Amino acid sequence: MDPDFWNEPDKGQEVLQKMKQMKDKVATFYKLNGEFEDLDILIEMAIEENDSSLASEIKEGYKKFLNNFQEIRLNTLLYGEYDKSNAIITLHSGAGGTEACDWVEMLFRMYSRWAEKKGYGTEILDYLEGDEAGIKSVTVQINGENVYGYLKGEKGVHRLIRISPFDSGGRRHTSFASCDVMPEINDDVNIDIKDDEIRIDTYRASGAGGQHINKTDSAIRITHIPTGIVVQCQNERSQHKNKDRAMKMLKAKLYERQEEENEKKIKNIQGELSDISWGSQIRSYVFCPYTMVKDHRTNTETGNVNAVMDGEIDMFINQYLNWKVKL
Repeated sequence: MDPDFWNEPDKGQEVLQKMKQMKDKVATFYKLNGEFEDLDILIEMAIEENDSSLASEIKEGYKKFLNNFQEIRLNTLLYGEYDKSNAIITLHSGAGGTEACDWVEMLFRMYSRWAEKKGYGTEILDYLEGDEAGIKSVTVQINGENVYGYLKGEKGVHRLIRISPFDSGGRRHTSFASCDVMPEINDDVNIDIKDDEIRIDTYRASGAGGQHINKTDSAIRITHIPTGIVVQCQNERSQHKNKDRAMKMLKAKLYERQEEENEKKIKNIQGELSDISWGSQIRSYVFCPYTMVKDHRTNTETGNVNAVMDGEIDMFINQYLNWKVKL
């Protein structure tokens, strides 16, 4: 290996990170194998000694083993080029006015809680508050192994049905929000972006951020004219850093589009996000007149809405990945 290799912090860090990931995978396998052997011994003891008191311990052990096994199996379904990458999620309010903005804030909390429980880091890249309440749009990067692979199935329109806290008449309202998910890609990805194909606008940052917020026009918005794709970033402390981050986001969006076209799936994916309203949702969250969250692609559903809104979305992620494999 070139001795100068380790003098390049990014490359050295990348190798160390991959080594750690490989060690963690080996350790996880041995841990799972140990759980299986312990369970097997416990079952043999119960049979030999005819001890029914061990039944509850065996059931609990089996449940734990099965959950860990399913998590490992799930990782084998993540074979896409960028499935192991960090993910960038953008939430936009749709039909529903203030209700929709509040719905975006609820979804933002849901994904943030999911990331927190997984031990992933989050970083807000762009944030636009609602006029009266909630969030009009927010872009957040979630950092960790396999994040994009897990969350890519969250892309689409999410529908909320509930009694509105903003309606004095206590009527039931339906609101919509779109969720876009893209991977964080490396600078070396070959995506050609010509200067005359983009328009760069600066604006004053607002919302969540550091002390520089609302003091300088450091926020950046980049429009890719041929495709109409718009990305923006206001998180960094300088205009230059925001521009670099926004360009990486634009590359990721263009890469996704290129891959979709190559696979001749662009029409279907556009259909999921083309209209943030009736008939285009991938998942419904019903708070009234009953409680249920249902994914319309896999038919996975649960009545525990509160747990889902608190970040318990693994069941939907798992079923989506299994569903995609069978297509």
